[in-house]
Amino acid sequence: MKLLDQFNRPLRDLRISVTDRCNFRCPYCMPAEIFGERYQFLPKPQLLTFEEIARLTRIIVRLGAVKVRLTGGEPLLRQDIEELVAMLDSVDGVEDLAMTTNAYLLPAKIDALKAAGLKRLTISFDSLDDEVFRVMNGGRSGLKKVLAGLEAAEAAGYSPLKINAVVQRGVNDHTLVDLARFFRNRGHILRFIEYMDVGNKNGWQMKQVLPSADVVEIINAEMPLEPVPGNYFGEVARRYRYADGSGEIGLISSVTQPFCGSCTRMRLSPEGRIFTCLFAVEGVSLRDPLRSGATDDELEAIIRATWGDRNDRYSEIRSSLTQELRERRKKVEMYHIGG
Repeated sequence: MKLLDQFNRPLRDLRISVTDRCNFRCPYCMPAEIFGERYQFLPKPQLLTFEEIARLTRIIVRLGAVKVRLTGGEPLLRQDIEELVAMLDSVDGVEDLAMTTNAYLLPAKIDALKAAGLKRLTISFDSLDDEVFRVMNGGRSGLKKVLAGLEAAEAAGYSPLKINAVVQRGVNDHTLVDLARFFRNRGHILRFIEYMDVGNKNGWQMKQVLPSADVVEIINAEMPLEPVPGNYFGEVARRYRYADGSGEIGLISSVTQPFCGSCTRMRLSPEGRIFTCLFAVEGVSLRDPLRSGATDDELEAIIRATWGDRNDRYSEIRSSLTQELRERRKKVEMYHIGG
């Protein structure tokens, strides 16, 4: 029986955060002043094992998920991540297996990931200006290392890559055209993401958001664009192609043009909690019943009930909340459940 939530949204996408650790300190996700050297991340025994992740994935796929994406934190920090990729690639019903990474560690891992069955890669890349790039990742890397990761992915045959760029007004918005031109020339799909109020630690304010409509205007003035239809139900990016046929960009506009009505994503956290919204307050543990001996049918019943009760639409109601109410709502942090 088809699994639907309270707004008749099906479960189609599973995002698996394999670690809450990251080697970058992007201010919009893990600001360095909070996530310093003494910050206590999850101890290893609390993390789901690869076998546990694969078991839960099989159940969730049975309930309708066909797309699986590995996230973090930075997923390449999880030791032997290619072993998990191979396990998930063998799960019956997984039609698309992808990963989102900052690419810093990609050169050493790309061949193993490819051999294990990873189908697609998304790379986070916020600016081509080295100084701005360092600001956007908390001073943890210059462009050289991430460009090496990009080139390694290209050499391994990943094309087109999806490139995610978070846009912050007054920080990297003056570098958007150069970024678009660079990735158009390389044949990749650049997606501009509005700066979001995920979690409670990034100091988000609406004035820092550059609306996607403005981004389209900026790019269109230099390289004419035209809108194109989405590829599938639940696609979060609005697509535009270059009028000369040389590629496309995407706009992820959670703040100014919410897409809650077609959201089909479930998120699995590193310690085994499922979340039904990127802006959720809390999740439901699957690890605890799993480690207490729950059967697959019992775990499935928990997942069914969680999705069946789902009525999340935070992005749609955000504008009706005062800043005080938004700040008081203790949302899960993005580094913990992936973007």
